[in-house]
Amino acid sequence: MNYPQRSYIQQPQQIEQHSFDIITEIIRESRPDYRFVDAGQEAVIKRVIHTTADFDWLDILHFSPDALHRIRDGILRGCTLYTDTTMVLSGINKTRLAQYGSECRCYVSDPRVVQMAKVQQITRSMAAVDIALQEAGEKIFVFGNAPTALFRLLEHQSAPIAVVGVPVGFVGAEESKNALIHSGLSCIAARGRKGGSNIAAAIINAVLYRMPEVRHE
Repeated sequence: MNYPQRSYIQQPQQIEQHSFDIITEIIRESRPDYRFVDAGQEAVIKRVIHTTADFDWLDILHFSPDALHRIRDGILRGCTLYTDTTMVLSGINKTRLAQYGSECRCYVSDPRVVQMAKVQQITRSMAAVDIALQEAGEKIFVFGNAPTALFRLLEHQSAPIAVVGVPVGFVGAEESKNALIHSGLSCIAARGRKGGSNIAAAIINAVLYRMPEVRHE
């Protein structure tokens, strides 16, 4: 059997770069008056669009004024990122994270969390936040799925370096993100119902991939 000659892009870097070129062109054509606040926010928003093929993200991502700087500086100091799901954990580039002395953890399946959730009749995501807050060191929380984790964090009135809050869904998701936006915590959050583990990971990866150039700005 004769197969057609390959005519599609096969190199991962070329595919990604071409995707970003297309994204930039679509924004230019469909939103000619749109302006990114700065290069950092542009990198995050475009990577989220790249992840979802959804241009609504031009309008629904909220950034605290210092959020990107705090996330970047925290990673450079060797902080710990705590995620609400293993999907977020899997999506973050942990090799790149480790280059800066930081690490990523998810406790949702930790035996301590399972037991605490059962005894207290709370979600495992809530219990995971409780366990994370007991640990020493600087923290960034990255939530893509569990509104209860975000609500729990806000109840503790703790002061992490920053919070990425993009839980997706219909029950508590929008409310938890609104609460985060108005909490005074340094954050990146999604307005409305949209979000997800892939979004949370994409936001952190966008920061990580831009780190080398930012350090020389």
